[in-house]
Amino acid sequence: MSIFHWDTIRFLLMGLKVTIEVAVLSIIFSFLFGSILGILRFKKIFIFSKVLGVIIDVIRNLPLLLIIFFTYFALPQILEIRLNIFWSAVLALTIFESAMFSEIVRAGLNAVPKGQMEAGLSTGLSSFSTLRIILIPQAYRVMIPAMVSQFISLIKDTSLAVIISLPEFTHQAQIVYSQDSRAVLPMFTLLAVGYFAICFALSQLARFIEKKELYNYSA
Repeated sequence: MSIFHWDTIRFLLMGLKVTIEVAVLSIIFSFLFGSILGILRFKKIFIFSKVLGVIIDVIRNLPLLLIIFFTYFALPQILEIRLNIFWSAVLALTIFESAMFSEIVRAGLNAVPKGQMEAGLSTGLSSFSTLRIILIPQAYRVMIPAMVSQFISLIKDTSLAVIISLPEFTHQAQIVYSQDSRAVLPMFTLLAVGYFAICFALSQLARFIEKKELYNYSA
């Protein structure tokens, strides 16, 4: 299989498409769940927040590879929930990254001056309304750099799903160079270029959003 043949390029692009699909879905889900978990921890609900914090810390300190194995191999045996390879990868990344995002969200909310909450409550807003209208918008401006870094890590972490034979970018490249040892260096070069292009584009988009948010905030 020649690496310059269209069939090979199309084969790799199919893997890149799977990588992007897994990354996008995992980013959306982990952002939503991570935000909820971070807010719940920030609220310091009696006992619940502490238990939630322990669970999050455990997940954050586990290898992502182990979580991928768990979602694909253990869930069918423990909970009799059988997911295909694609959704097992999405679930594993969502679980792991939600724990990471929750800490970013909690730190962002803690970075907002406490007087903002007091000011909101003094105007007659409820605790939830103050959080939603005043604290969260300010916190997310602070969190943009950390969140983008986590998004980029998530995209690169999709390559770990090769262990369960997810047909993503790295997996497809492995198939190509396993058939021709001369393709090892070109495949790794293409992998580096592909991941760099995606991550660089995301970082530039985030930088544009950050500048726009800072301009709107200062205005």
